[in-house]
Amino acid sequence: MSAEPLSQTGSLAQLRQRTATAAESLQDELIAFSELLHANPELGWDEHRAAEWTAQLLEKHGFSVERGYLGLPTALHAVYGSGPRRVGLMAEYDALPGLGHACGHNIISAMSCGAAIALAGIAEDAGLSVELYGTPAEEGGGGKIELLNRGAFKGLDLALMAHPAPVDSAEANPYAVGHHHVEYRGKAAHAAAYPEQGVNANDAFIVAQVALGLMRQQLPSGTRVHGIQTNGGQAPNAIPGKTEGRWYVRAQTLAELEKLESRVKDCFEAGALATGCELELTPESEPYSEFRTDRRALGIYQRHAESLGRRFDAPAEQATMNRASTDMGNVSQVVPAIHPYIGLDCYPVSNHQPEFEAHCIGEAANRAIHDGSISLALTSLDYLAMQGDES
Repeated sequence: MSAEPLSQTGSLAQLRQRTATAAESLQDELIAFSELLHANPELGWDEHRAAEWTAQLLEKHGFSVERGYLGLPTALHAVYGSGPRRVGLMAEYDALPGLGHACGHNIISAMSCGAAIALAGIAEDAGLSVELYGTPAEEGGGGKIELLNRGAFKGLDLALMAHPAPVDSAEANPYAVGHHHVEYRGKAAHAAAYPEQGVNANDAFIVAQVALGLMRQQLPSGTRVHGIQTNGGQAPNAIPGKTEGRWYVRAQTLAELEKLESRVKDCFEAGALATGCELELTPESEPYSEFRTDRRALGIYQRHAESLGRRFDAPAEQATMNRASTDMGNVSQVVPAIHPYIGLDCYPVSNHQPEFEAHCIGEAANRAIHDGSISLALTSLDYLAMQGDES
C-alpha cells in the first residue's frame, strides 16, 4: 500500500462525507440498473447486454472503459483517476440456468458500480485509481481465474465486492471447488429386440453415483461431492449410447481438493469399468481457491456496514452462504481482498432457489444496494488512506 499522504484539500472525514453523499445520490440510478439486469438474465460467457449496460453506466460517469477486456468478450475494465492507490471493485452479472438472478449478481453489479462511481468523485483528492472489473461466468466458468491468468488484478492495493445472501455475514470462508463435465460413451441398441448389442451409458452413470454415495459415508467433514446428470438417454426403448453430467467437488483447500478429486475420479472410472463404457472427465474451469481475507479491510467494512444498521449476529446455521465457492478466492491469493455477504433478510429462503430470485429486486434488494455501495466505497477509502489518518 502506498505511504503517500492524502491531499490536503480535505480531511479523511470530509472525503468520507463526500463519498457517502455521492453514493446516496446514485441510488435511483443503481436500482434501475439492477432491475434491468434482473429482468434480462444471461448465462456465463454470454452476458453481452449486461456487460454493455455496465460499460455505459460507468462511461456516463466519466470512466474510461475497455470492453472485451483481455480477450474475453463479456469482460470489461473501467478506470477513473491515476493516483498511486489502486482499488478494484468486482462486478458479476451472470445468471443461473433456469433460475435467472437467483444468486443476486444484479445486486453485486449495482453495489460495485455505485461504490466505484462514488469514489471517482474524490479520486483526485484521495490519490486513487478507481477500477471496476466486469467479471463473467462466476457460476462455474471461472471468469476471474481466466482474467488472472491473462494479467488482471495484479498490483491492486485492494480488491473487493459484496454478495447477496439471506443474512449478513462478514467473512467469506468458501470451499475450494473443482467443476467437471462427465461423459460416458457406450453403444445404443434396441432395448427389447437386441439388448445384448448395447453398452449402457446410463448404467455407467448409475454405478458411479452409487459409488459416490457410498464414498460420502467416509468423507471428512468440510467436503462436498454433488452434481447432476444432464443427459440420461433419449427413449426408454433405446439403450443409451451416451450420457452426460456436471459434477462439483469441494474441500477446505486446494490441496485437500486435489486428494478428494482423485477419489471421485475412481468412482466415475468404476462406472466405465463395470459397463464397458468409455469415460471422459473434463474440467470446466481451473479450480476455485479457498479465500484469504484481509483482516484490516474486513474490519473497516464491518464497521461501516454496522453504522448503516447492518448486523452480523445471525445464528451460524443461517449464515452459511459464506461457504459458497467463488472465483474471488483465486483473486484473494494474489492481492488483498474481502468478499462480505449482505443480507436480504429472507431466511430460510436462500441463494439458488426461485424464491431468492424474487427477493433480488424490491425493498430489501434496494436497501442492500444502498448499504453495500456506501460500505464498499468507504472501506476502500479508509483502507487506502494512511493508517494514521483512520480516525
